[in-house]
Amino acid sequence: MSLKTKLKPGALLVAPGVFDMISALSADRFGFDALYMTGFGAVASHLGLPDAGLASYTEMVSRVAQIAGGTKTPLIADGDTGFGGLLNVERTVKGYETAGAVAIQLEDQEFPKKCGHTLGRRVVPVEDMVNKIKVARDARDSADFLIIARTDSRTGYGLDEALKRADAFAKAGTDVLFVESPESEEEMAKVCSSFDLPCLANMVEGGRTPVLSRERLIEIGYQIAIFPGTGFLAMAAALDSVYGTLKETGSSVEATAPLYPFEEMTRLMGFEKVWDFEKTYAE
Repeated sequence: MSLKTKLKPGALLVAPGVFDMISALSADRFGFDALYMTGFGAVASHLGLPDAGLASYTEMVSRVAQIAGGTKTPLIADGDTGFGGLLNVERTVKGYETAGAVAIQLEDQEFPKKCGHTLGRRVVPVEDMVNKIKVARDARDSADFLIIARTDSRTGYGLDEALKRADAFAKAGTDVLFVESPESEEEMAKVCSSFDLPCLANMVEGGRTPVLSRERLIEIGYQIAIFPGTGFLAMAAALDSVYGTLKETGSSVEATAPLYPFEEMTRLMGFEKVWDFEKTYAE
């Protein structure tokens, strides 16, 4: 069953953010309808840099291929602005689809882009983004490969401008609408009630949008909710705790953060296949 067929009113597709193979393999076991390759997390884990347009298409598509190829759960992937002009958008869509993603998110920010819950984001003329959506639709091989069109205009230009842009994106033929950073439940409800297309909620802990329960998101009208930062925020907190303990005490004996069992970690990483291989061939 394609991701497209799972989108329906009254249901919520929840996609956890993944950013490297440990996070992807961990999330893959839980039976989510989709995973979300977060641009913030992928750039941070791969390059140690901020999500500010510094990662190239080549770097990002390689992450898509790595994560999609190593997991069974359908992957939604952050495609930033398409990494350039219209020809770049065509290449990005084709590359992401070939790499194994089932959906790509494209946004209307100027290049270089910035993380969606930070200040100072600027957007391109709406006509430029409309053309990107049209190119993206024509570039994909399968109609089941979803185009998610995001506008970053709410923070700097207001909700009315964001709704105007989302309407233009809908008319251009996008599959899913992503109005970034609404700042209240009332704004979130207005976004969903304004369109017939599926809408995506970006649940960023500590961000500009309220993080709501599944039930409330469904009541408001969302059909997809991504949680891009939950995993890497939890990881950073755990590392800060255990590394701080190591520095202070010289040992992990007094660590208070929960540690994943080592034996389970070996299984998550696929050592059982290595052991079976060695039994078959090495002996």
